[in-house]
Amino acid sequence: MNRESLIQKWLDHDLNPQELEAFKQLEDYDDLMKLNLELQGFKANALDTDASLDSVWNTIKTTHNKSFKLLPTLSKIAAILIVCFGIYYFTTSLDTTANTLASEYKSLELPDASKVDLNAVSTLVFNASNWDEDRSLSLEGEAFFNVAKGKKFTVETQFGNVTVLGTQFNVKQRNQYFEVTCYEGKVRVSTTEIEKILLPGDTFLIIDGNYIATEKEELTSPSWLNRKSTFKSIPYREVIAEFERQYNVSVEFNNIDGSQNFTGSFMHNDIEIALKSITLPLQLKYSKTDNIIRLKRE
Repeated sequence: MNRESLIQKWLDHDLNPQELEAFKQLEDYDDLMKLNLELQGFKANALDTDASLDSVWNTIKTTHNKSFKLLPTLSKIAAILIVCFGIYYFTTSLDTTANTLASEYKSLELPDASKVDLNAVSTLVFNASNWDEDRSLSLEGEAFFNVAKGKKFTVETQFGNVTVLGTQFNVKQRNQYFEVTCYEGKVRVSTTEIEKILLPGDTFLIIDGNYIATEKEELTSPSWLNRKSTFKSIPYREVIAEFERQYNVSVEFNNIDGSQNFTGSFMHNDIEIALKSITLPLQLKYSKTDNIIRLKRE
């Protein structure tokens, strides 16, 4: 059997005892075994691409000087390695994205067993490949976090970052609305202008760029986890925006002051009752056409 056939059968792990002896007699046997050790040392979780590729190419160059016939086979091996390296880095560098649509909720578990509940129309992005070293994620929308103890945990938003070590808190970031409420442990909220440390019951609230003082929160978790949206002196336009997200409708209120404050709540499981909850306190009437709701003064 010729050299090329022996090498091919060696690569396929298909040598019989007689062929194995013939393979050992090849002048390039030592170089081939060295290359085999390099391949066996490939580990995805501790990959050093520069070192591995340098070693492979050096072996190919050395072998090329001894036997030109061996170069095509080794080049194929190197090409396979390069493809493997590319696949490894492509898959481990991809971010994980979780999102919700209107009237949709989602619960997920992060790599460290921290738990996240996503409210309607929200997006969460994180990278699981280096989570042990960097527990950070980005949020658009609203989410409740139950963070496992460990290294620093950071939630990045358009308005600022929320940092904890292990706690329960809610983050809501919608257009010009940014709210963080701590339910357990301690939370640090940092924006370009303000930094606050929150203890259980404390809320950090910014609306239209203005910091708003709030009352102590008495609930042990955000009301939306129980399918209920609650507001305390919040601009009416924010109430309407949340209603639209929870019921997947469009609300028109052109002749109504959206900046007036509203205190109250609405449930997420009955649109008629919910509409009454957000219109009666302000003495408003409503009409519905398909997915469009129009509000007006009585």
